[in-house]
Amino acid sequence: MALQDPAQVDLASRILAIPAKRSEHKLVGYLTRSEIEAILAAPDLSKWQGRRDYALLLTLYNSGARVSELISLKQSQVQFGASHFLTLYGKGRKQRTVPLWSKTARVLQSWFRELQAMSISIAFPDARGAPLSRDGINYILQLAVKNAATHCHSLSLKRVSPHMLRHTTAMHLLQSGVDITVIALWLGHESIETTHMYIEADLATKEKALEKTAPTKGRNTRFKAADPLLRFLATLQIMLSNNHFSTTFHNRSPTVLGIIRHSA
Repeated sequence: MALQDPAQVDLASRILAIPAKRSEHKLVGYLTRSEIEAILAAPDLSKWQGRRDYALLLTLYNSGARVSELISLKQSQVQFGASHFLTLYGKGRKQRTVPLWSKTARVLQSWFRELQAMSISIAFPDARGAPLSRDGINYILQLAVKNAATHCHSLSLKRVSPHMLRHTTAMHLLQSGVDITVIALWLGHESIETTHMYIEADLATKEKALEKTAPTKGRNTRFKAADPLLRFLATLQIMLSNNHFSTTFHNRSPTVLGIIRHSA
């Protein structure tokens, strides 16, 4: 076995010691409730495409699904009954179920009835009955954002993407008090560390924490006991905390308590 050149080993170790370039860690972007409501109200429900777009956007927001998961979604993956839910197949074909709001279930039931008349099995087809592409879903969202921005002006300042709707779902669940581990299961995250980015970006949670640590109103006053024995015990506690016990206790304590001793 040939010996390695010491110069090459030294060069390799120096290269490995070069620190990685630091980059900015941006907080995740998400939509407010008023913004998402404006987007959901944008599609024209009098048209076939509008009803499809509304059902698609509502499902995307409800489920927090990835675009790839929604593209391949079939009607058979949506279950209606005592509880409504859909089954998603994420990365590595990992399966998870996501509950549906009653409103989402009603919209999907009505939409699927239209598709059954066309003998279409997928949940959100294009005009020819084929699955929508990633660009097609993004186009639907951008059209809704453009229409919604006319009366919700904050949308014009944001770059809204289908993945931002996924972030929005997570943030709204977090702000509603849903546990972070449940959100991780909801989104299909393999590690809960991925889900922690929503806690970092949630200003509302930080504001609540700040309220709990806010200073109390009014002036703080020292407690004064009305009972003589309680006053003595309070004084004794102060002396103990100041390490004056050994020098002051025997001089000030009543004889009935003289059985207490302290060795320095």
